[in-house]
Amino acid sequence: MSDSRHHVSSAVVITRPELTGDVAARLVAIEGVEVHATVPGKIVVVIEGPHSGVLGERLIGISGMDGVLAAHMVFEQALEIEETNDDDRTHAA
Repeated sequence: MSDSRHHVSSAVVITRPELTGDVAARLVAIEGVEVHATVPGKIVVVIEGPHSGVLGERLIGISGMDGVLAAHMVFEQALEIEETNDDDRTHAA
């Protein structure tokens, strides 16, 4: 896997509605995971990492969290490092 690429994906996390806030709080503590929107029962996240395996591992970990019913990857993009900003966040995120 090339060190010159950065991978970004978005995912929808389906939660028990009464636990959405708690799950969102735990998600923001995970390296490479950003919470972008929440409504009772659903959370939209962006996951970033050096290769798609890292994204998949994080998504599997999210799927197994207490209060999470399902986690589905919606989009994935691999960018060359020069396509990212100085703070290593992508233009797509």
